Amino acid sequence: MNRPARATAPNEAAALLHSFTNHLLYSLAKDQYSATARDRFMSLSLTIRDRLIERWISTQQRYYNKDAKRIYYLSAEFLMGRALANNLINLGLYETARECLKMLNLDIDHVLEEEIDAGLGNGGLGRLAACFLDSMATLDIPGYGYGIRYEFGMFDQEIKEGAQVEKPDEWLRLGNPWEMPRPEYGVPVRFGGWVEEQHDNGHYKVRWAGGEQVIGMPYDTPIAGYGCNTVNTLRLWRARASNDFDLRYFNEGDYEKAVLDKNRSETISKVLYPSDVKSFGKELRLRQQYFFVACSLHDIVRRHLVAHPSLENFSDKVAIQLNDTHPAVAIPELMRTFVDEHGIAWERAWELTQNTFGYTNHTLLSEALETWPVELFQRLLPRHLTIIYEINRRFLRQVMNRFPYDEPRITRRVAMCTASASAWLTWQWPDRIRSMAWRRCTPNCSKRICCATSTRCGPSASTTRPTASPRGAGCWRQIHNWRTPSPRASARAGSHTSTSWRSSRRTPTIRSSGRKSAPSSSTTRTSWRNTSRPRTSSR
Repeated sequence: MNRPARATAPNEAAALLHSFTNHLLYSLAKDQYSATARDRFMSLSLTIRDRLIERWISTQQRYYNKDAKRIYYLSAEFLMGRALANNLINLGLYETARECLKMLNLDIDHVLEEEIDAGLGNGGLGRLAACFLDSMATLDIPGYGYGIRYEFGMFDQEIKEGAQVEKPDEWLRLGNPWEMPRPEYGVPVRFGGWVEEQHDNGHYKVRWAGGEQVIGMPYDTPIAGYGCNTVNTLRLWRARASNDFDLRYFNEGDYEKAVLDKNRSETISKVLYPSDVKSFGKELRLRQQYFFVACSLHDIVRRHLVAHPSLENFSDKVAIQLNDTHPAVAIPELMRTFVDEHGIAWERAWELTQNTFGYTNHTLLSEALETWPVELFQRLLPRHLTIIYEINRRFLRQVMNRFPYDEPRITRRVAMCTASASAWLTWQWPDRIRSMAWRRCTPNCSKRICCATSTRCGPSASTTRPTASPRGAGCWRQIHNWRTPSPRASARAGSHTSTSWRSSRRTPTIRSSGRKSAPSSSTTRTSWRNTSRPRTSSR
């Protein structure tokens, strides 16, 4: 892979110094006397960003020219860490930057300390996502990350009288030199409304209408690979109101109501993991998850249609990995996009969806499995609930055909949802049922999953395909090269949804009694023990 052509100087440190002083003067309007420590950090970051951008553009052109299959990683968190030091190391410019700053009597360590960590995650889930993005760029794999551009991410900690006090982490208050706003790719996202059914020339069609709209504004961040010229993209979405300001209410003196829609819409991307103890907190979480999923899938479909005339080869060119249960609503959303917006038949849309998604499982603890009241889902996402009911109906029919004499037990333990308004939807079922593969994060977790879903525990009984690796990088080659079963193999397995048996051996259920807890592993273990399952092509 050739390095993008650019002007070079005999002395790289001198070239960096020239760019550094230019950005200080022309981008920040400062000189050596008025510049603050933050200005020096911004100037050095913009200097390094210039060198990333030329590689960034070259990488995207190469992907387009090769018509490469692309991997999209959807995650509610991306714990990226400090970008300046990471980019200096990946580009091999760390010592050069040290020498450059030394010419100005500056210490690179002091400059690096000025960077504020991006508040986009708070734990292992976000760090795993960040490592995967780094790994894909280093391995020259066409990978993209999608998430939310939180205004307040990880909290600031203060100790008062021996106790921890949490304060908002305003990590964007001084600006972020690494992000590039892309307002031309804004996406409208609908909440609420109703479902309209109609027949057009003998074809049954469904339309989602009404409700409110929020605009998703994308911000791109370059992700550089180590020791190579590949630069991939992390695209984060910020929520904006479709109508920022109502002049009529303002002129009437109702200043708060004039900006009510703006404040309500932008709340979606304000805080990482808002408290869901109260009902409005739970609603905000569901809004967050659907918001970034809807924006991301719209962007993925748009990019695919730029290079291809239709969506028939969507799963051949697109692989979407879901990081835990937060982006699980992506699966009914993609089905809605296929069926409602592009007129694809349900069976074909289902096949494309199954062959597109992969799922990363992080835990089996019941308190970590998200649950949603059906009433809330009906109010915010009415069309998606009807899709979930239809998937549940078809899935139960498939299971009952295999176990015809155990209908009460199947309905009680295997059903994904019920029509009861007091039911709680456990948010892990769609990942397993409709993913082509699901990964396990740790060897400890993999053993528990294996024991809960098979009568044997070991490599031969593993339900994961491709095999997970604690190091993370190796699995991306397998996912990227994943070959979906042929139609003939699927027909031999008995149904177009037969690939779900490979990844859905532990199926969460709905608690219709109003309880929010997810089912225990013992329930699932009893459901599937000592049963044979149809198999599809191992490739």
